[in-house]
Amino acid sequence: MFVGFDYGSANCAMGVMDKNEVRLLPLAVGSHYLTSTLYALDKELIVEAVYQQMPAALRADYAKVRSAQLARARHARRELDLGSDEQTVFVGEQAIHAYLDMPEEGFYVRSPKSFLGATGLRVEQVALIEDIVTMMMLYIKQRAELSFGVKGEGAITHAVIGRPVNFQGIGGEESNQQAESILRLAALRAGFIDVDFLFEPLAAGMDFEASLTQDKTVLVVDVGGGTTDCSVVKMGPAHITLTDRSQDFLGHSGQRVGGNDLDIALSMKAFMPHLGLGCHMNNGLPVPSKPFWNAVAVNDISAQRDFSSVSSRKTIEAMIKEAKRPELLTRLLKVQKEQLGYRLVRSAEQVKISLSDVDTVTTTLDYICPELNAEVTQALFKEAIELPSAKIEALMKQALDIAGVRPDVIYVTGGTARSPAIYDKIAAMYPETSIVVGDHFGSVTAGLTRWAQKVFSK
Repeated sequence: MFVGFDYGSANCAMGVMDKNEVRLLPLAVGSHYLTSTLYALDKELIVEAVYQQMPAALRADYAKVRSAQLARARHARRELDLGSDEQTVFVGEQAIHAYLDMPEEGFYVRSPKSFLGATGLRVEQVALIEDIVTMMMLYIKQRAELSFGVKGEGAITHAVIGRPVNFQGIGGEESNQQAESILRLAALRAGFIDVDFLFEPLAAGMDFEASLTQDKTVLVVDVGGGTTDCSVVKMGPAHITLTDRSQDFLGHSGQRVGGNDLDIALSMKAFMPHLGLGCHMNNGLPVPSKPFWNAVAVNDISAQRDFSSVSSRKTIEAMIKEAKRPELLTRLLKVQKEQLGYRLVRSAEQVKISLSDVDTVTTTLDYICPELNAEVTQALFKEAIELPSAKIEALMKQALDIAGVRPDVIYVTGGTARSPAIYDKIAAMYPETSIVVGDHFGSVTAGLTRWAQKVFSK
């Protein structure tokens, strides 16, 4: 069976063709979308979970390359006094609930896709990312196959996986190749026989193309959870049946800026002043901003490692002793001790979503301090995201400059594009051009699914 697989920064989805129509498969209770998160009682236990759930025929080779990690996993299970059948790794909403119950005890990662293509990673860090992605793909594939009533392996064999134009803002094509190789390896370990890749904005555009009755030049703007991608594409009846679309793709741009960056920026602007950001030391200097940034930079491996370190805790404790408002800095210390940075960013994400419908949101931060609330307005949100939204605007212009044409239509998709602040920024650039808003979450999956039938049915 051929599927389109959107391994997204915020959500994952999978689709199949059913009577010439795309059908999304259920991946979570009451939803076709699985939140891109993973939680483990101990980081070392991820490799064990992968080994236990991967196809039996692949376990021997995997055990050879992960022998040291599997030994550490057995030791971690003994240290935690866990039963042999006790679940240790959680994916999706289960991961979020586990993290909220035990934020300081386990290992939590939000948006693993954001780490793909990162530069300067050690060998063991790359291996960990491979295992995280494999674990998520195993879970998603198994959930999808269960929707067909299949409990064994092999119901789903081939997948077209979406990828951004650029996984990272730095690293260039080398980063892209590293990211793609991780996705391919993880998919094969999860039991897929063959996989192919397609740019996500092109996938989103293909779904839109199915509705066109005339040929158009379309600027596809896909503002996702981790990346923004723009493509200028010739679309319509004269193009849709082609299997080689290289001549139709006139210009591309992409960068790692998306919903995660908006959430982080909003956390800094709306929440961190309640934790001491902007206050002053007794010597008159402002408190250093780096610990605040590291706390919420959940898509930066080095920042998260730095914030969780003992030296970071000592730095915050020293800041408390010298601060004019030490009671605020003690809140930051609690975030560090209990590893609440992800929860802060999650609160910002929920505020961002709510601001799609209302002008002001008051959110509780009582998990940091009793009766602590933060009021966030549309105006404050727009101010907070000024830098990432400017990057999105620049990517649109870059794609059009490369293409050397003006679009007939701007097609907007991606979960982050639901925000009025982002939509207004896009609409203001080319007010004379009509804008079509697609399925914010499903359009990429639908396009990937249509493409899977083309490339694997040949």
